[in-house]
Amino acid sequence: MEKLQNDIKQIIIDVLNLEDITPADIDTKAPLFGDGLGLDSIDALELGLAIKSNYGIVLSSESEETKKAFYSVQTLADFISAQQ
Repeated sequence: MEKLQNDIKQIIIDVLNLEDITPADIDTKAPLFGDGLGLDSIDALELGLAIKSNYGIVLSSESEETKKAFYSVQTLADFISAQQ
């Protein structure tokens, strides 16, 4: 699970062009949006497309499950792991 979490962190950095951040800088349990990493809805869309591309998982923006999955790196890793 730790490898998956680190892979997700790297995807976040790469897709969102966060040049001054390393995977170690991203708290696995911190919120991705708002007070945590500070991502916005456009970032969520780009991240969702990257998750679909990398893991073959289709995400629905209308789904409550998807919204919960995007809370943190940990919840996203749990969601991806459960879908595979």
